[in-house]
Amino acid sequence: MKNQINRKFIYFICCVSAMGGLLFGYDWVVIGGAKPFYETFFGIEADPAMQGLAMSIAIAGCLVGAMVAGFFADLFGRKPLLLFSAIVFLLSAYMTGAVDTFVPFLIARLIGGVAIGVASGMSPMYIAEVSPPATRGRMVSINQLTIVLGILAAQIVNWLIAEPIPQGMELPPIDSWNCQAGWRWMFWAEAFPSALFLVLVLFIPESPRWLIGRGMEEKARSVFRSIGGEEYAVVEIAAIKEAENDAKEKGNLFGLFRKPYLSLMVLGIIIAVFQQWCGTNVIFNYAQEIFANAGYDLGEMLFNIVLTGVTNVIFTFVALYTVDRIGRKKLMLLGSGGLFAIYLILGSCYYMAVSGVLMVVLVMLAIACYAMTLGPVTWVLLAEIFPNKFRGVAMAVCTFALWTGCFTLTYSFPILNASLGSFGTFWLYSAICLAGFIYFRKNLPETKGKTLEELEKELTSN
Repeated sequence: MKNQINRKFIYFICCVSAMGGLLFGYDWVVIGGAKPFYETFFGIEADPAMQGLAMSIAIAGCLVGAMVAGFFADLFGRKPLLLFSAIVFLLSAYMTGAVDTFVPFLIARLIGGVAIGVASGMSPMYIAEVSPPATRGRMVSINQLTIVLGILAAQIVNWLIAEPIPQGMELPPIDSWNCQAGWRWMFWAEAFPSALFLVLVLFIPESPRWLIGRGMEEKARSVFRSIGGEEYAVVEIAAIKEAENDAKEKGNLFGLFRKPYLSLMVLGIIIAVFQQWCGTNVIFNYAQEIFANAGYDLGEMLFNIVLTGVTNVIFTFVALYTVDRIGRKKLMLLGSGGLFAIYLILGSCYYMAVSGVLMVVLVMLAIACYAMTLGPVTWVLLAEIFPNKFRGVAMAVCTFALWTGCFTLTYSFPILNASLGSFGTFWLYSAICLAGFIYFRKNLPETKGKTLEELEKELTSN
């Protein structure tokens, strides 16, 4: 049966779904490079409250998108939600660059955040539901690869669009091209992949597991045949039906918080929040402040951001190779333990006022560690550990928790940086990573190489 898997078809539908991740990465990070320019244009360069609002408003949209995505995905299917996110990404990209006042800018960013919230849950869930067990980790990790490619694309686009900034300049003049038009094109560039995503989603099938759950067995059989042939379809459908027959209740939000699912729900929420609270994502949102504290000016900052993006992509490829070989649990332990050590050293360097290339190297090491472990493996685990009947709503709850973690991380970083200093902030992140290492070592199961139905039996048997 292994040799009958249609790899071209699997890679096509997974890569199309993962384009939601690419747009998620681009939309999330593009604002970091545009930040000094739109702040000057809107006159908020000296207003920390408005700056924080501009940076975090999209995350509020993420919370909305994540909250509604699971319910509508279980009601209407995974594919319609992917289509919806593509349309909203396209709309937001145009609106954000077209506005001339600050409030419409915030509204456009909020709308874009809704698309991120939907895509961040739907893409990995769809991929997990169509992928064969032996390659599921790698396939779901493609979604993380497209996220980091989207991040890198945003960083490169920002770097290429921005006119050269004189060395030593802290703020660009308001009449400069960067402040009048450059930041607009940084957002408008997202419209091109959004349109491509919208077209390509039309050519992928609905999730066969969702189809069986809605009584559309023949349609599901057709999808499974396209993936692995008739024998594969028979085996998969039989396993799904057996799991459904064993289930004693219909999947709903309240059922998730009762035995035997409560422990899984707690584990999923902790995995999701930890991916954000480990601290690495502040590097992308607050790169300007982090590199400024390390002794770099505005012009050098944009180039350093591209270096972090390249590192992110390279080590996500490492994750694609290792996630189905080393396993999920070992990679989560490697990520949490590695970041504990790196942040401890990074905080110490800030404390001793170290500046220059060593700080860039440490930041890149942190990103490399995150990219090959916590970044992709979190999405793999969240897409695997929940039963079929609960997967949509469970992913919604965990994605909501993840974006809540992201919001608190993003909002708190300037406050922590001002009160604790850069050294204290990274020491705090180091302590969080140590706590994560201890928790995962005790509580995280290994999921590699097992079907979703096998995992359901194993994880709900206690």
